[in-house]
Amino acid sequence: MSGEPDQARKVAGDDRLASLRIERGDEPAADSGAWRWTAAAAVAIVALGAALWYVFSRPAPIAVRTAVAREVGIGGGGATVLNASGYVTARRQATVSSKVTGRVVEVAIEEGMRVAAGQVMARLDASNLRVNYDLAAAQVRAAESALAETRVRIEEAALELARFERLVAGGIGSQADLDAARAAHDALRARLAQQEDEVAVRRRAAEVWTQQLADAEIRAPFAGVVVSKNAQPGEMISPAAAGGGFTRTGIGTIVDMESLEIEVDVNESYINRVLPGQRVIATLDAYTEWEIPASVIAIVPTADRQRATVKVRIGFDALDPRILPDMGVKVAFRESADEALRAVPRVVVPAAAVRRVGGRDAVFVVAGGVAEKRAVSTGGGHEDGIVILSGVTAGEAVVVEGPAELAGGERIEEVAE
Repeated sequence: MSGEPDQARKVAGDDRLASLRIERGDEPAADSGAWRWTAAAAVAIVALGAALWYVFSRPAPIAVRTAVAREVGIGGGGATVLNASGYVTARRQATVSSKVTGRVVEVAIEEGMRVAAGQVMARLDASNLRVNYDLAAAQVRAAESALAETRVRIEEAALELARFERLVAGGIGSQADLDAARAAHDALRARLAQQEDEVAVRRRAAEVWTQQLADAEIRAPFAGVVVSKNAQPGEMISPAAAGGGFTRTGIGTIVDMESLEIEVDVNESYINRVLPGQRVIATLDAYTEWEIPASVIAIVPTADRQRATVKVRIGFDALDPRILPDMGVKVAFRESADEALRAVPRVVVPAAAVRRVGGRDAVFVVAGGVAEKRAVSTGGGHEDGIVILSGVTAGEAVVVEGPAELAGGERIEEVAE
């Protein structure tokens, strides 16, 4: 019986030894797990390094001020469809000069002076012209005296011819005497015709010198205001430049203040928004709060190929002494009556949001923290900014204040307006 417990103890000891035996087949599995952990750690380190490099090396966000594009209803009030700038110009303006070259002896104008049509503005030295005129007038008087003498002699010859005709008819006088009397009478009549022509020629010559005397007085061609005085007594003046720059070509410049109007150059891309007779609100740069009603006179039917613009003439509804030639002016073209009847919702952004990039209007829209450049089509001014016809939708954030070199694609840090 004692052999069985010994046998049991032997088996139990063998089981314990077996539990302590190292299985050689488990070694490859342990090595594979360690390799995977090492690879994962390396990838994590590389990813962390890349993230740190991206965070610390990429450009810092650009701080800009933004505003939200809003939708507004534009219509019944007659909104602005186009803004432009130009200058006040005079339709009638002239630099008055002389018809002949001469020395100025009197200048009768000053800047700001009003002149009437035909008023004398200056006089030239006419001493030589006066001498020639006096000579021509004397020749006219001499020719007229000779003409009067010839007329008297013709009357005398006519009486003598009548006497010889009666003598011949009575058989007392000879035919030869009658023929001589008739020839003398006809010769005097021929001389009379010649002298009448000569008197006419002398009178024409006198008229030439009379005109030259009149040309020595420089007169205003129309009523206006003198805006510049270009000559002084003692200077030479000529209708054309001469004398190496020492000869004046004008006495002064006058402007017809009743002919003032506005000239603006409109980009040909927007000329379809301008119509003849269209209402315009003009604002002088000198009086920014003064809105002057005006209207389109004409669209000049030609374009400037260098500037891609079309000239538009605008007339004031009423003139004012404050309006002066060459003043800078801004104009707002108002929509026509038909368009004003339709209230159309449109997007409006602040004026500062619209930039000129590459010859086109553009805005920078902030989306996902990045600036996106968009070309837009503008529709004129609005009390809240500029109307955007296409390119921006309501609710989008647009850059209104940022660096001038903004090009699109930059990270943006928004500062709401």
